[in-house]
Amino acid sequence: MSRPLLLLDAASLYFRAFYGVPDSVTAPDGTPVNAVRGFTDMVSRLVTERRPARLVACLDLDWRPAFRVRAIPTYKTHRVAPGELVAATGDPVGGAGPAEAVPDGLAHQVPLILEVLAAAGIATGGAEGYEADDVIGTLCARERAVPVEVVSGDRDLLQLVRDEPNPVRVVYVGRGLAKAEVFGPAELAAKYRVPAERAGDAYAEMAMLRGDPSDGLPGVAGVGEKTAAALVSKFGSWAELLAAVDDRSDSRIAATARAKMAAAVDYLAVVEPVVRVAADAPVNLDRDDTLPSAPVDPDRLAELAERWGLGSAATRLRAALAG
Repeated sequence: MSRPLLLLDAASLYFRAFYGVPDSVTAPDGTPVNAVRGFTDMVSRLVTERRPARLVACLDLDWRPAFRVRAIPTYKTHRVAPGELVAATGDPVGGAGPAEAVPDGLAHQVPLILEVLAAAGIATGGAEGYEADDVIGTLCARERAVPVEVVSGDRDLLQLVRDEPNPVRVVYVGRGLAKAEVFGPAELAAKYRVPAERAGDAYAEMAMLRGDPSDGLPGVAGVGEKTAAALVSKFGSWAELLAAVDDRSDSRIAATARAKMAAAVDYLAVVEPVVRVAADAPVNLDRDDTLPSAPVDPDRLAELAERWGLGSAATRLRAALAG
């Protein structure tokens, strides 16, 4: 099988690096570089273990897109930076409005991470008005030939798994890279009890019903994950499920579940584009996504390594590319 295209949910990984590597890891001038070191080591390990031919670090150019906030104003409200909550709830305009709350120790490290990626020659991708999830979803939709592997600690991206026309697998690192779980349709069906033949779509539909407090999605009150999975397993599409809510003759929905869904009809009418990742975002890459066998700007990488104390991490990155 062809070597895969590896898509990294960059923010998910560097947040995990920031919290997973002690802030005692600093540059010579004392500036914390724990996220830079941790993220760089994650990339090195993934390149070594997954052996991709192509790689894109996918970025959030809009962490709270307007179209999602207009549909559900509570979307990611709890992540809004302190002092900007009124703007977030009073004028739901997405990323054009309030900033995301980012730890002080991380904010200055994100540009450094991008500099390291650029010096190494690793492509980054983003789309104006969209999240990294949408960038990943669009790149998955575009790729029809080689296998795709998505690396993230965000369960939302499990909706992308498929076997045809080419395999898409999610390397879920919610418990850390050392305990990564690889999900395809079979694994997703086994863990969440959704139908394997449409596991990705069914997972997204289950998430719509279940909701997600971490994203400010209320879900259907009284419908948990198991009930949601059982419901979506009885239908072939989200539209079919919604139609059955209004059809009291459809016995696939029990009376209690129908009442709960009917009470949430306004939410159900708008939640689909909020939960489903986009497949048609205007994604731009900063360079060709072919993974180089050596840093494209070795002098710049060496300069960054010296200035920020990234020596061993930079060495491991060079070795991974050469491997």
